[in-house]
Amino acid sequence: MKLFRNVLNVVLKAALINFALFFALTHHAAAQENQLVEISGKVTDNTTKEALPGVSVSIKGTVSGTTTNAQGRFSLRGKLRFPFTLVFSSVGFKTQEFAVNSPGTSLDVSLSTQSILGNEVVVSASRVEESILKSPVAIEKLDVRALKESPAPSFYDALENVKGVQLTTSSLTFKVPNTRGFNIPNNFRFKQLVDGIDMEAATLGVPLGNAIGPTELDIASLEVIPGAASALYGMNAINGMASLQTKNPFYYQGLSVYVKNGINHVGGTGRDLSNLTETAVRYAKAFNNKFAFKVNVSYLRGTDWVSDTRRDQNPNNLVTANPNYPELAANNPAYDGWNKYGDESNNAVTVSGINYNGNAGQSFIVRRTGYNERDIVSPIVDNLKVDGSLHYKVANNAELSYGYRFGKMDGVFQRGNKIQLDNVIVQNHKLELKGADYFVRTYMSVENSGDSYNVKPMADNLDIVSGGTNAAWGAKFKTALQTALDANTPLADAMVVARTAADAGRVIPGTPEFADLKSRIRGVNNWDYNATTKIGGAALIQKSRTYHADAQYDFTDKIKWFNLLVGADFREYSIIPDGNNFVDFSRPIAERNQPLPDGSYGSNVHYTKVGAFAQVTKTFFEEKLKIFGSLRLDYNKEFDPKLNPRIAAVYTLAEKHNFRVSYQNGFRFPALFEALSFVNNGNVRRIGGLPYINEGLNYLDNSYTLASINNFNAAVNNEVANSNGTVTRNQAALNNRNLLQVTNLGNTEPEQINSFEAGYKALLFDNKLVIDIDGYLNKYTGFLGQVEVAVPYLNATDGGGTLAAQAQVGSDQAVIAALAENRNAQQTRYRVYTNAKNTYTNYGSSLGLTYNFYKRYTVSGNLAYNNIKGNESADIFVTGFNTPKWVTNVSLANREVVKNLGFNVVYRYQNSFLWESPLANGTVPAINTFDAQVSYKVPTAKATIKLGGSNIFNRKYYQYAAGPTIGGLYYIAVTFDGLDF
Repeated sequence: MKLFRNVLNVVLKAALINFALFFALTHHAAAQENQLVEISGKVTDNTTKEALPGVSVSIKGTVSGTTTNAQGRFSLRGKLRFPFTLVFSSVGFKTQEFAVNSPGTSLDVSLSTQSILGNEVVVSASRVEESILKSPVAIEKLDVRALKESPAPSFYDALENVKGVQLTTSSLTFKVPNTRGFNIPNNFRFKQLVDGIDMEAATLGVPLGNAIGPTELDIASLEVIPGAASALYGMNAINGMASLQTKNPFYYQGLSVYVKNGINHVGGTGRDLSNLTETAVRYAKAFNNKFAFKVNVSYLRGTDWVSDTRRDQNPNNLVTANPNYPELAANNPAYDGWNKYGDESNNAVTVSGINYNGNAGQSFIVRRTGYNERDIVSPIVDNLKVDGSLHYKVANNAELSYGYRFGKMDGVFQRGNKIQLDNVIVQNHKLELKGADYFVRTYMSVENSGDSYNVKPMADNLDIVSGGTNAAWGAKFKTALQTALDANTPLADAMVVARTAADAGRVIPGTPEFADLKSRIRGVNNWDYNATTKIGGAALIQKSRTYHADAQYDFTDKIKWFNLLVGADFREYSIIPDGNNFVDFSRPIAERNQPLPDGSYGSNVHYTKVGAFAQVTKTFFEEKLKIFGSLRLDYNKEFDPKLNPRIAAVYTLAEKHNFRVSYQNGFRFPALFEALSFVNNGNVRRIGGLPYINEGLNYLDNSYTLASINNFNAAVNNEVANSNGTVTRNQAALNNRNLLQVTNLGNTEPEQINSFEAGYKALLFDNKLVIDIDGYLNKYTGFLGQVEVAVPYLNATDGGGTLAAQAQVGSDQAVIAALAENRNAQQTRYRVYTNAKNTYTNYGSSLGLTYNFYKRYTVSGNLAYNNIKGNESADIFVTGFNTPKWVTNVSLANREVVKNLGFNVVYRYQNSFLWESPLANGTVPAINTFDAQVSYKVPTAKATIKLGGSNIFNRKYYQYAAGPTIGGLYYIAVTFDGLDF
């Protein structure tokens, strides 16, 4: 396989280089036949007669263009062939085309203002330019003006108001979008691109929101496909895709400055009133329409939202608590708080053999005390972004560019557990050759998790290092509990006395001892507690490199009978083993987390895939009907090749009415963590789904499910408690062995979706009303998720299963091993990424309306409905639809209610819904919020002053179980755009 990968690398890179050189030379040679031409002119507003700066002036069918300066003037120089067409466009004005037939032409152009409704051109839906009204699938677009006029605190936050988008806020700096269900804070199913670069942090496994994306000053447009897009974009786009485009320095020049000051935590969010600041600078310059560059720098700093909900997700009525003792309900000794860590099931201690009410065989389930999230994570977060690019026009039809992007961020996000991100750094290098009908692109992403740490092992090891191992803590608890009961202390009070005694010596938040121990733990990479060194770690050390290359060519002008678009891509992830999260699987199991003499943990781990697609489109009936057909092939050496077809049709009736229907199939390969993880976290090893990881561990076919072990132990406790000491726990275990469920997992396969969609989009009432309706039906097979299992052993192991023989499931030894008191001695637990057994069907619809009802007043709104069909039988794990049935946004805006003064008000509502995840489960209450902004333009200073806020009435809410409480955020921002320098 390594030889295959190396050969594939060489062949693909050679092909891409040859492809690039071929087109560069071809287009350059063609340019030599043209003559040197210089075109200049001035652009004005047809109504006010004032000069229009920043108007895009491009040569149709090429990559050449410029923008007008502060006086509305432009100049274009290049080798051209007459006649050619100039295209003048600016947001809020009607696009105009002018034919140039001879040299020496000076143009005076007047642009007419118009409603922009329905005039957007999108690229993402078909990978070629087309009218948004005639897109074959649902697509939403926010252009530069819409982003500027949004009341959201940042342009990225404006995604929350896009039809069908669910934006999950884990942190001030970390927000992840999703569409059409199955939402999680680390969203493997939604792809995010910036200028064609995948913004995924490979080992973390998620797009990092906008932490390394464009600044407020450099964003040009944002397109969202709220549905499957993998037929054209490959893996990990089965729930949707966002494509962000930045400003080209040939078209957007000058110096721009953005300064924002805001406040949050104005009451009820768990922290004191705090300041939020963000500053951004952009500078771009072009020379003779041949060479251009741009540089962006931005820095944000603020006090993060805090997750501090004390809800108990293991109440006393559950079998994992103590349902036989209702007197413990008010002060649950098996408490598992949403935002408390160290009190999870792996830290459950069975206190057995207690003499209570005359019965010497009583058992109680208690959990370690743990620590609140707010005491472990940092309240201050920041985000530094730096990017720049160099652009050179090889010819009128070829632009060569190099771009570099750097992002450093802090924050909190949730994977299986909460992760404190600290000094996470991601860098991108991109080289691209782009023409009017093709591009060749390659980029490298470098990821370093910096000083980050995992909140769960941090809490575990704070408890263990200062308060003793679970066994030692449980022994102290048992002694103190029996002593208190013997003194006739009521059971509930005796539990409190016992916990206080067991916690003696445990470090307390806010003390120097706590701070010192926390610092030591976050510096240790191995999360297992080491009895020799008496320390366990929480450090998250993940480093990776992503190598990507892709190319595309549009044969539209080369083939007479139909349009053909072809493309190919290659991607390789190279992971540096850290001995904890990712390991070298070629090493023996017991040595994988041990460093080699050179300090490394073995050879890099590679995960590679290649793909190619072709799309054919053809129109019929005088271009009223357009048929789209595409086929994509993706291959990852760990799985069989996968085909992703898409077929779609758009029918235009009477020019204004557009009906669309589509079907596509998509696959998702497991992300890096789903495929290759090998981390022990609180005595539960999280295991990637690739089949060779199971070798020597046997969790696929020699394990019991955690759910059945919990039911089994509850039955054992009941039988022993009711026997008045006549039945031992081992006897009760054998009596209830039929409750244990053998896992029988298969090898993990890619997740698959079949998606059906139909929609209608129209521009009505003299271009004043846009209506957009869509409906969808998705079927997921092989849905990827996690199931926790336990492999039974005859006696203690090293956590890897190498020091003792496994007990065969079904045997007496395996049944005895499943008892709670054998949790650490005779069970090795795994949380395995695997495929669900059931097929999942979800469906929904959305409606979007935009209406210019009076002068420049615009009212718009959208309504989205999402639901899931239930299955008759329970699956091996909970999939977590995690999506409200109803979400709506309504806005009222006028960009110029009086001269230079505009406003925008947005109302958002979503109903309550059930959230399920490995970390926390529970109902998320309904959300009602208002956002608003007022902006004032100062044309003489090229400045805009914007005063606004999100959740302006400070109605506290959280978006997912164990997520942060979000309140009002209020800001004032000043932007200077396009200053001459």
